[in-house]
Amino acid sequence: MVPERYNASALLFHNVEAGRADRVAITCGSERITYGELARRVNRCGSALRSLGIQREQRVLLVLNDTPAFPAAFFGAIRIGAVPVPVNTYLKPDDYRFFVEDSYAPLVIVDVEHYPKVKEGIRAARGRARMVVANGRVDREPALEDLLAAGEDDLAPADTHRDDPAFWLYSSGSTGRPKAVVHLQHDMLVTCETYARHVLEIGPADVTFSAAKLFHAYGLGNNMSFPYWAGAATVLYPGKPTPRAVFETIQRCRPTLFFGVPTLYNAMLNDPEAARWDMSSLRLCLSAAEPLPRELWLRWKETYGLVILDGIGSTEMLHIFMSNTRTALKPGSTGRPVPGYDVKILDDEGQPVEPGQAGNLWVRGDSAAEFYWHNHEKTKATIVGEWVYTGDRYRVDEDGFYWFEGRCDDMLKVGGLWVSPIDIENALMEHPAVMEAAVVGVPVEGLTRVKAFVTLRSGYSPSDGLAADLQAWCKDRLQRYQYPHVIEFVDELPKTVTGKIQRFKLREPA
Repeated sequence: MVPERYNASALLFHNVEAGRADRVAITCGSERITYGELARRVNRCGSALRSLGIQREQRVLLVLNDTPAFPAAFFGAIRIGAVPVPVNTYLKPDDYRFFVEDSYAPLVIVDVEHYPKVKEGIRAARGRARMVVANGRVDREPALEDLLAAGEDDLAPADTHRDDPAFWLYSSGSTGRPKAVVHLQHDMLVTCETYARHVLEIGPADVTFSAAKLFHAYGLGNNMSFPYWAGAATVLYPGKPTPRAVFETIQRCRPTLFFGVPTLYNAMLNDPEAARWDMSSLRLCLSAAEPLPRELWLRWKETYGLVILDGIGSTEMLHIFMSNTRTALKPGSTGRPVPGYDVKILDDEGQPVEPGQAGNLWVRGDSAAEFYWHNHEKTKATIVGEWVYTGDRYRVDEDGFYWFEGRCDDMLKVGGLWVSPIDIENALMEHPAVMEAAVVGVPVEGLTRVKAFVTLRSGYSPSDGLAADLQAWCKDRLQRYQYPHVIEFVDELPKTVTGKIQRFKLREPA
């Protein structure tokens, strides 16, 4: 039970109180930062923000790479009752204009690498937002390093209620502007007591490394709240998580828990030197963001002898609420509900579906977001009492394992029958020629037909013969109507920065 008066920065500071001040909390390049030093940086950042006039519940926009500046700014803001708003670092100037205008943030803390585009966006924004530059210096702009040097080592946390706002995360969404998801002071602790405790079984001896970045809900738990809660260590990598960079970081820093996404796992396995890397430090690999195909799971296990636990989470629920575990695992499935969460599958009329039938997935748990900022109608449609509508279609098997059937807006009805694009994609990816596949519905003479966009492995070339072979391959493995009527071979598939395939872009007319 979370105390009534609770400030989320306690996730970090309890380590100092528990005598772990001298333990390493963060490894980032050649830098090693202890829990004691990190706590001092958080206090110094909080006191500096207060000296800049930041007040309780004001938003502070963070455009930061994965470096020690991120937790210092994130928890520094929370420490004084302000609300940090981490955002995607890979966006364009107009996106940062939108974030400043939408959040009313009076201050932006930006990594020097992203300063030019963020400045361009802020210059066009309504109102005024000041900037603080991290990990470098820019003429006439305050440097975070100087603010930390002038800050105070001791700073009492704001007397916040467990249900006060703590931070926002902007959901990526498939269309339109991102939506700000408002999370409360107790939400991170709930995800630690559920997923981190029961699935990761994380302890002080663990070292985490997440390819998903801290600005993303998945990465925020993986590489910050979970290790801090457990008194473990974490590896931060500020650059783009290419397969080679991930391999090198794992081999050099020896993490025990690695968090990736299916697209990255696939790219790592397709690296020409995949088998030569030393992955022996890892005790567990985790996956989220999109379903992990069974074939990919098997290839990873065969190559490295390592198990990947796939799960589903959302920005609205903050982290993973359903997952496979070490003791309950079916490759290709999403597993079972994490202790502390409940799920249900309903039809379009809100009634429970028959066993084994697909329907809309709803979830409840105490890490659920409070609401969407500036989006009352979307809030009412998504958060209904205790339950949150995920927008995913699922079925549950006789053993209680849940199987992803596609997004509700991705499901296809062909000839009066529901067709799951995920089933076809998984079947295509089992073919030796296929590296990746994405399936969408396309209109043909007013009817929906199935189209697959396919990238090929080295040594294979597009041809009508190969397309016909892939169609027959699907018919042999799925229902006869579950095959792509049209196949287009492409060099790459459009994806978000977290590796999700953007099917809506494939549906757009050229």
